[in-house]
Formats: sequence, C-alpha cells, structure tokens
Amino acid sequence: MADSRVRRSRRPVHALATVFLAAALALTGCSAGGESSSDSGGGSNAKEAADQQAGAGAADSASDSKGGTGGKATRVPDVSVNHIIRTASLTVRVKDVPKALDAARTTTENAGGFVGDETTTRDGKGRERTRVTLRVPTDKYDEVLDDLEGTGKLIEREAKAEDVTDQVVDVESRIKSQQASVARIRELMDKATRLSDVVTLEGELSSRQADLEALLARQASLKDRTSLATITLSLTETPVKKADKDEDPGFLDALAGGWNAFVTMFRWIAMALGALLPFLVVAAVLVLLWVRVVRPRLPRRPATAPATSALGPLPREGDEQD
Repeated sequence: MADSRVRRSRRPVHALATVFLAAALALTGCSAGGESSSDSGGGSNAKEAADQQAGAGAADSASDSKGGTGGKATRVPDVSVNHIIRTASLTVRVKDVPKALDAARTTTENAGGFVGDETTTRDGKGRERTRVTLRVPTDKYDEVLDDLEGTGKLIEREAKAEDVTDQVVDVESRIKSQQASVARIRELMDKATRLSDVVTLEGELSSRQADLEALLARQASLKDRTSLATITLSLTETPVKKADKDEDPGFLDALAGGWNAFVTMFRWIAMALGALLPFLVVAAVLVLLWVRVVRPRLPRRPATAPATSALGPLPREGDEQD
C-alpha cells in the first residue's frame, strides 16, 4: 500500500491537467443534458472551465519545458544571444552638405540599411544644415559610424547601447503561453452547446486575443530596434572664419559711434514727446477755451471816477504837474 501511494504521488503534472479537462467537459455535458440551471450559472461554469483549461495548458507547457514525458517539447528561448538596442548621434562639419548627404546615403544603402526622416534648413548667411536619420544593421553599425565620421570634421558624437535581452525572452515566453490559452478557449467554444456558455467564452477569447496581439506588436518593435541600429546624423557647412585683428578705432569708427548715439538720443526724445503729447494737447485746448470762451464772459470791473474839488478835478497820481 505504501509503494502504491509513492507511485501515485510521483505521477507527472500533466495528469492533473487531464483531470481538470475531464471535469470541464463533464460540466459542459451535464448542462447540455437538460440540467435545470439559470443562464448566469451556465456562464459562470463555462468561465471556470475556461480558466481550468488555461491553467492546464500552462501546466503542460511548464512540464514540457522541463523535459517531462508525454506531449511535444516546447522550444525554450535562447538566452545566450544578447539583444541590444544601439543608437548614435553625430554632428559633422563639412564644406558641401548635399555632397556629404549623398555619400551618407550611399554608405547606408551599401550596408543594407535605409534613410529615414530628413530635415534641411538654411541660416541667414546661406549655410545649410541637414539632419537625417539612418537605420543600419547592427553588424554594420561600427563600420558605418566610422565612415560617417570621415566625411568631415567631427564636432560631437554620442553613442548608447541598451540591453533588452530580458524583455525579449519574457515577451516570447508570454506569447507562447497566451497562444496556448487562446487555442484551448477555441476548443471549449467548439464543444459548448448552451448560448450563455458561448457568449462567456467569446468574451474570454476576445480579451485573451487582444493581449496576444499586444504582445506580438511589442515583439515586433523589439525585433526592429535590436536588428537595426539608429544613427542621427547632423551635417553643417563650415562657417567663414574672420581674421582676428585688434585695430585701434579710427575717425570713421568714432563717427559711426557718435551717429549711433545721436540716433539713440533722438529716439528717446521722440518717445518722451510721444508720451507727453496727449497731455500737451489737452492743456492747449483748455487754454484756448479760457481765452476764447470763458474770459470774455467774465464781468469787468468798473472804471474809478477821478476825485474833484472846488477848483476842479484833482490830478491823478503820476500825472505831470504844470
């Protein structure tokens, strides 16, 4: 009896998965045979069966990846391969931007890459500046980078490397588990007979299919970024260098400086007059009203009669004496 218990405890894990699958199918068959239950109850049973089926698939996958007997073996992701995202930024000064840009395109295409976004601008002195994004295979990354640096005078260089091996392995593992889960949900849908079970399983299938598509999109993005390096190249024309001369200022320099000072002073005076002009206009209008309208209407003071005496009017103060 003890040996029998030991042998029973050493059965592989996938036997438990088989038991769960049989229980799920039994529940589905009983509901099809006329068992009296509500639609909501049937939907719950179908969802539980789907979860049990997905759990069984995960257990089978884990058992197969560990080398268990029975079933086909699952391919384990190779963690020995490093997945690295490489990016670089270069600023190179050249004499002819269009010619250097054509050379960069040729180098990129010969390496098996392609040219992405491109922006060209021109400053006030007519000098061109071009910014272009290049995508090259990672095995040609260093070679292309050296060729681009040799097109002119290197001004700035920045290179980065990000190891995403863990993310790639994790995404691959989750995709395989999700694919197995979706397949088992489809099997349950093929065997379901009640409408409520079908509706519940369809909801589960839609949710897990969306998760699977998101994982596939992330896997494609990681593959693109790790297989092709990104190089941002900035090309600028060599500016004309002016001779450094420490010369004493002459008459023309003094004249130009005086003229600039005069123009600046005149500008400030004009600004001050412009600010005072509204007040001056109002003051002039008030004075004009006072002189033309208000003052003439004011009562005038009567003239003082001269003092008289028996001999006649007295002379005023200030009159000449005969």
